[in-house]
Amino acid sequence: MTTYRSSLLRLLDERGYIHQVTDAAALDALAEKETVTAYIGFDATAPSLHVGSLVQIMLLRRLQQAGHRPVVLMGGGTSKIGDPSFKAEERKLLDDAMITANIASIRRVFDRFLTFGDGPGDAILLDNAEWLDELQYIPFLRDIGRHFSVNRMLTFDSVQLRLEREQSLSFLEFNYMITQAYDFLELERRLGCRLQMGGSDQWGNIVNGVELCRRADGVEVFGLTTPLITTADGAKMGKTEQGAVWLNEDLLSAYDYWQFWRNTDDADVGKFLRRFTDLPLADIAMLENLQGAELNTAKIALATAATAMLHGDEAARTAQETAKATFEGGAGEDLPTLSVGDGVNIAHALTQLGFTPSNKEAKRKIAEGAVRLNDEVVSDPGLVVAATEPMKLSLGRKKHALLVK
Repeated sequence: MTTYRSSLLRLLDERGYIHQVTDAAALDALAEKETVTAYIGFDATAPSLHVGSLVQIMLLRRLQQAGHRPVVLMGGGTSKIGDPSFKAEERKLLDDAMITANIASIRRVFDRFLTFGDGPGDAILLDNAEWLDELQYIPFLRDIGRHFSVNRMLTFDSVQLRLEREQSLSFLEFNYMITQAYDFLELERRLGCRLQMGGSDQWGNIVNGVELCRRADGVEVFGLTTPLITTADGAKMGKTEQGAVWLNEDLLSAYDYWQFWRNTDDADVGKFLRRFTDLPLADIAMLENLQGAELNTAKIALATAATAMLHGDEAARTAQETAKATFEGGAGEDLPTLSVGDGVNIAHALTQLGFTPSNKEAKRKIAEGAVRLNDEVVSDPGLVVAATEPMKLSLGRKKHALLVK
């Protein structure tokens, strides 16, 4: 195991964030002697990031906790292209208005995790459209494009995957890795940025940026990636039967976010506590060593700490209290609700709530005895519910909602 001298790399290592570093010893020495400016780029292709981006957000938070300066780089320019990395097909192109609206919506989440300002360790949010939109094509090809070998670009896994599958890779998308590398050069020139961080799928793009800074300006910069975060069953973290686990509350309630973390697999509890909460490592060690039913205490601590960081302490407490009331047989006030009007078919209600992907699946769950109404098993798939007073609808042990008039 590598022993780091700087508080930054020690913190990242202890919390499980380090997968690859371009030159760990040199970066460690730099972080020990001066404040490091580092950035991570984020797509602006949706109005919210999802929990799959949370490890990168937390990485910037750890950077700031260690006394360094984080830069959030929104891809207002690169989102007009779309990152082709490991995508099966070309992304839908967005117009400027949609990208601007997405960035404004996403910014709210970063305000929860980082402190922005003008101080030496305060976070900065930038949009790469500021420089990419101003580039002139021929000068860019001459000054930047000459540093890139097409032969080498064709060897990257993200490109090879599309070519091997004989799936189209447009010239527009092929340029993405050059524009991302140029971002690093631009940030190094503007801010003295010395480190780009990202997920392991961005390693090739990050190395391109490191090499471009060396070739264009003779400057030593660094790259660091995090391991791919998967759950104990091998699935990509954040993917559920109901879809993405969004970070913006208008797309996913604080209660549903709390429940996502509460439903963590036993084997993932310690890993997630280290990466997604600020709980002390000694406390985490104690929690992850709990056995059997007592491990639920650790899961509740994870859910409450993670929800408080994103939605605030009050929302986290409310979610925890709602869950407690629900699982003790009552009906908490913060559960998802569905208005049924004069009545709704029970299978339709399950589908409308997102508990099942189709009415056919809902009927199958009813036949299996997995559906309950006010804690009573439902056996009739044709049941019409007229909720003259709130009624609790449950699928299995983990999905609950209120049916209201």
